[in-house]
Amino acid sequence: MSNTKNNPLILLKKRALYYLAKREYSHLELKLKLREYAQTLELNEEALDLFLSSLVSEGWLSNERYCEQFIHAKKNKFGRYKIIRELEEKGIDEALIEQYLKPLKNQEFLYAKQVWQKKFKFLPTSKEEWSKQARFLQSRGFDVSLIKKILNAKEE
Repeated sequence: MSNTKNNPLILLKKRALYYLAKREYSHLELKLKLREYAQTLELNEEALDLFLSSLVSEGWLSNERYCEQFIHAKKNKFGRYKIIRELEEKGIDEALIEQYLKPLKNQEFLYAKQVWQKKFKFLPTSKEEWSKQARFLQSRGFDVSLIKKILNAKEE
């Protein structure tokens, strides 16, 4: 019988590539996803870390690619603060996040306005409406200065 079928690292690599074929993962996400499976294969945490490092060096796993893809997918729906928080939760370095968010700085107002228009259409006419719309935009991760610009604008 072939020993490669039962080799835990080959089985782990098959599982990892199966996940990565579906979508990009951050290093931390994939580690958490594979941890339990690695334990069933009797691989310790150190072996899992070495395995993940090999995926990075082979180009299968990339925090840069994940960060770029994540920002591209979320930029039309969420503001910079929510995107930053979610990426930090997924183990992405702050400097890397800033590197990929920097080009979007000039477009963030347009994205915020599109999100606002999709939900509300009309400027607030009372303090309660203003607060409601501001809370909505803030929950989407947009900056307070952008929110004020949008909600205090004159009807066009």
